[in-house]
Amino acid sequence: MGSGVEAGVAVRRAAKPPGVAAPSSVRLVSLAGPPAVASGGSCPELDCVRALLPGAVLAAAERRAAKVGVGADRALIAAGHLSEEAYLHALADSLGIAFDPLAGSSRLLCPLNDDRLIEAPADGLLPLLEQNGLTLVVAPRGRSARQIIGMLGDRPDLAQRFRFTTAARLSRFVLRNAAAAITARAAERLKQTCPDLSAGNAGRRWSLAPLAVLAVAALAGPIVAPSAVWHVFALILSALFLGWLGLRVAGALAAPPAPPPQSDLPDDALPVYSIIAALYREAASVGGLLSAIERLDYPAEKLDVILAVEADDNETRAAIAARNTRLPISVVPVPVGGPRTKPKALNVALLFARGTFTVIYDAEDNPEPGQLRRTLQAFRCGDNSLACLQASLCIDNTADSWLTRMSTAEYAGQFDVFLPGLAALRLPLPLGGSSNHFRTATLREVGGWDAYNVTEDADLGMRLARFGYRCGTIDSTTYEEAPVRIDAWLRQRTRWF
Repeated sequence: MGSGVEAGVAVRRAAKPPGVAAPSSVRLVSLAGPPAVASGGSCPELDCVRALLPGAVLAAAERRAAKVGVGADRALIAAGHLSEEAYLHALADSLGIAFDPLAGSSRLLCPLNDDRLIEAPADGLLPLLEQNGLTLVVAPRGRSARQIIGMLGDRPDLAQRFRFTTAARLSRFVLRNAAAAITARAAERLKQTCPDLSAGNAGRRWSLAPLAVLAVAALAGPIVAPSAVWHVFALILSALFLGWLGLRVAGALAAPPAPPPQSDLPDDALPVYSIIAALYREAASVGGLLSAIERLDYPAEKLDVILAVEADDNETRAAIAARNTRLPISVVPVPVGGPRTKPKALNVALLFARGTFTVIYDAEDNPEPGQLRRTLQAFRCGDNSLACLQASLCIDNTADSWLTRMSTAEYAGQFDVFLPGLAALRLPLPLGGSSNHFRTATLREVGGWDAYNVTEDADLGMRLARFGYRCGTIDSTTYEEAPVRIDAWLRQRTRWF
């Protein structure tokens, strides 16, 4: 359970079977008040490990927890002093609560249907209906461990209603038991709920009929009336070219929006921020990506890093496992089924995101360290209609070839001039494929990405506008590599067009 996510969420979502009374543990939703303090002082969540770690380490964890606004257990784990699983085993033993590895737990014990089950990792809760009633398997986050300790101090009889597990084990349970629902949600939800807005809509073939008529007319026209047809054709192309040119000029001439005032939010006021990267055959880039995320000026305790990797991409998963990092990383295997596209992988990862805000990075991205904080400040200065902020993308291998030099100039015009101008005019933005920062709830509301659209970024920018939201830009740069060779560049441009 992360800060801001109450334990009662999953209980409210669970359908209570007839004749089964909800246990008193459902009142966990009211844990917003101050927890009872155990003998260990202001951080009772450390009592279970005080005999295992030096006093200086525990004191540092307490100071860090007070600064960041999380439980001291989160600070201890983020600092690498012990693993999440080791801590939860110690906590469970001290409270008389079982640790549930969820390895042999039956899907039949969970009263949630598949659509609700796939939301369990984001909530950090899994309800199980057993002979003695409803049991909550909890993956503690934020200050959850402290809250549970305080509650059990008042009601020790509730200990039998709880079990602990790690976030990774909870995610694996859901992936193992709801793979079909995850695939369907990621690949088909937009197609089903907004068929006119999805490139995967099977009915779109009927929209090709007018184009076929135009094609026949275009072929027959030069034979029947060649001069008139060519004049009309030239006029249409000229109108399209001039219209697009006019939009470019208007965007270039529009004064970019003023940057938000600099305001360093204290760490304890920062929300949980999800970072999603969809990786496929990117083993060589894993180290650089994680290094870039480690350099971000943001508390590791409040980062939610999700790497979506195709289920059969063992090489990339091995590279992630071999990389030592203190980041809270969740590796989500993208189930086989549906289109194998980046937007589908992003949709799978979005199901597991628990941040108030979500940013998308590519494997080779290197964002400026202060980007997340600057984005939060821009969101704070905007209204609720501001759904997404696009950071500037810049090529960092400019000197590699003439092709990369052209890409550098193109990116400078697109992200430093044109998109800020469109944002100033409050027009829809064709988002870039990386460094898009979203309000997570809004992103889910509009259906996430279209799994059938290979330019899912620009498409999402247009869909946000259709739903009444707007996008903006921020004065922060993410550096990435451009194709060096013409064959890679041609494949990229073909997909874009």
